[in-house]
Parts: sequence; structure tokens; C-alpha cells
Amino acid sequence: MKKPIYCFLFTLLLVSCSKSNINDRNCRFLLNIGVNTTINMSVFPYSSLEFVSNSVYVPNAGNGGIIVTNSGTGFLAWDASDPNHSPNTCSRLEINGLEGTCGCSDANVYSLITGQPLSDPDLNCGLKAYRVEQNGNELIISN
Repeated sequence: MKKPIYCFLFTLLLVSCSKSNINDRNCRFLLNIGVNTTINMSVFPYSSLEFVSNSVYVPNAGNGGIIVTNSGTGFLAWDASDPNHSPNTCSRLEINGLEGTCGCSDANVYSLITGQPLSDPDLNCGLKAYRVEQNGNELIISN
């Protein structure tokens, strides 16, 4: 009697130890590009980050640039490429207050505070986050 129970538990253990889930399979558009960028908030255009709720676009980093946001409690950095599209000319997010909007025909909208999609509850992928460390007036963005 113990042998069938052990076989069942072993099978259950194997099935539950999958490395990937449905979101991982659907969130395959953005590459894991190494990011190590420093911006100086004393210099235009990054000086607006000294005020809460402001966001700026940092080109030439990540998949489509990086969007940095002052949340009031710290700084957040997101890849500026829509994670639900393959990178192309329309997939770069445009900043609209505390939201990022994709330029493609579906116009996906994401929160620049949580990184989650706002426009369509069926979107599988949120924004790709980067680590931000503040050192005086400099922000070091990395992954």
C-alpha cells in the first residue's frame, strides 16, 4: 500500500518542479542585455528627476533605452521597450506622466511605478525592471 502512495508523491514532485511557467514562455521578446549606466541628475535632461512623479528617457541602454522614474520613495528604472512586442520602431514606450505607452497599434499602457500593464488585463508581461542605486546626484542603473 505504501508503494503506490510513494509513487504518486514522487510523480507530483516531478510535475511541480517545472522551471518555466506560462508567463516565462510568453515574455520572450526582450533580451537580457547587460546594463551599467550612470546618469547625473544635476545635468539636463535628467535634472527633472529631482522632483517626485517625473520620468526621463535614457537612450542607448537596455533593449529600447531606459525610463527612470522618481516615485517619491526612491527611483525606479524600466526597459523602455514594450515586453509584449518584439523590439521594433513602434515598441519603444513614450512617457505620459507616470505611464508608458507603446507606439504600436494596440497602444499598450504600463505603470511606471509598478511596471504592470494597465490597458489590457490579458497582457502577460510587465515591464523589465533594472536596479537603481543613488550616489549623491548620480543614479547608477544596472542589472
